[in-house]
Amino acid sequence: MARIDVFEDHCWKDVIDRDTLKIYAAYARETFIGPNPAVIAIDLYNSAYRGGARPPAEIQAEFPSSCGVNAWTAVEPTRKLLAAARLAGVPVFYCTSDTRPQSKPSGVGATRRQRTTSFDDDYVIMRELAPEPGDVVIAKQRASIFAGTPLVSHLTVLGVRSLIVCGESTSGCVRASCVDGYSSGYHVTLVEECTFDRSDLIHKVNLFDLHHKYADVMAIDEVLAHLARLGGHRVAAE
Repeated sequence: MARIDVFEDHCWKDVIDRDTLKIYAAYARETFIGPNPAVIAIDLYNSAYRGGARPPAEIQAEFPSSCGVNAWTAVEPTRKLLAAARLAGVPVFYCTSDTRPQSKPSGVGATRRQRTTSFDDDYVIMRELAPEPGDVVIAKQRASIFAGTPLVSHLTVLGVRSLIVCGESTSGCVRASCVDGYSSGYHVTLVEECTFDRSDLIHKVNLFDLHHKYADVMAIDEVLAHLARLGGHRVAAE
């Protein structure tokens, strides 16, 4: 039987009230990383980091798509996650927006957000977290990395059975991808410190809801320890 205090020991403790915890108590369970995982890095592109490590509210007028300090706080844990996955031989998939004008009809987008500024390299993966040889970058038109993309075909060929998800935004493309991953039959793990949004409140509430319904939210240290064990088994097998 899962311990409620352990299951709820996450960043949302300061915003979720006791009545809500009671309502969601039936979802409590042991969390884990599933077999044969792949890392799914959602929208780690330059647009999310514009304006530097400042509160998003301060930079929205100039950089409306930026998550500001929330994005920058997640850089180092995400870098560690990607490095550990590669060392363990775990496949890494990125996604970013498909910017080709001929690839989608007018009006198609990830959300209904109205953009007011743009830069040529908005959807290039940020340099500190850039893909390496062997990683796969998926171009998508909608919020979910699954929607209309070849991701499932790639995962099937590789024998992937579970997902380790990171990126942004918690309430948008991360949420859509986790729900689609769960609906497609994958066990989904969401790395708390590697996920972010423009609003702390929206981030925490969505992380809470995803944790209870569709994904196992786990701390980066737990995930890194699991990947280290996978890497050790891989070395032993070789």
